[in-house]
Amino acid sequence: MLLGARAHDFGKLPVEELAKKIQEKKIAYIQLALAKAIAGIDDPAGILNPGLASYFRDVFYKRDIKISVLGCYLNYAHPDQEQRRKNIEVFKQHIRFARDFGCSVIGTETGSINADYSCNFENQGDKAFQILYESLQELVDEAEKFGVFVGIEGVTSHIISTPTRMKQMLDKIDSPHLQVIFDPVNLLSIENYENQDKIIEESFDLFGDKIAIIHAKDFIIKDNELHQLAPGNGLLNYKLLCKLIKKRKPYIEILMEEMSESIISESMAYIEKCYKLE
Repeated sequence: MLLGARAHDFGKLPVEELAKKIQEKKIAYIQLALAKAIAGIDDPAGILNPGLASYFRDVFYKRDIKISVLGCYLNYAHPDQEQRRKNIEVFKQHIRFARDFGCSVIGTETGSINADYSCNFENQGDKAFQILYESLQELVDEAEKFGVFVGIEGVTSHIISTPTRMKQMLDKIDSPHLQVIFDPVNLLSIENYENQDKIIEESFDLFGDKIAIIHAKDFIIKDNELHQLAPGNGLLNYKLLCKLIKKRKPYIEILMEEMSESIISESMAYIEKCYKLE
């Protein structure tokens, strides 16, 4: 087990300052979403090049930090075909330069047929699944050319919303270059959170071999709503999750979410404790 965090949880800063802050918290693995984390980059479309990528890589390497995931979280089922095409092309640019960043996984959620990523009942239908499939197939084809991986993350309100639906997509795009970023909390809702153990176990049973990265956060129930928060402060069964990680995915990179600088050390200690108990 290798613990890390999202770079943008430390703020949107010049890359040198960001790397310094991350190192100070003893974080050695990060997910880097350029537009969220790097000051001066508001839209990465068209700006990526080998020099920029290798410079960022070296800045983090000098601080003993590895870029585990290059985040490119755009909507690849966008209802506007022109915008969808733009989003696909931006992801392809991340694919082409990922190795220059020292990274092999480019990550995204699976989107919505609503432009703003919001929930739509039709996300669970065949039409939305087919739109996403066509986008992902194109991205995976590109990833195969460059020897990197497309990492997709299920979310209960998005098109890939359940372990079964994730398995369906993995079977339809039968490529080792399509992998999973597994975030158990993202698959939970007010309707199903009491079945979290089943959902976690089913995920490992159905596509454990394809899990490349773990996202770690927590949740509470308040006012009949599910609220996400930092690891160790909620109801997620970390004992079960760590047991499965230790058995099925040793040394996997676990990237914490919903963090603030003041509680990072506490959350790291909590996950490490749960892992050692198993």
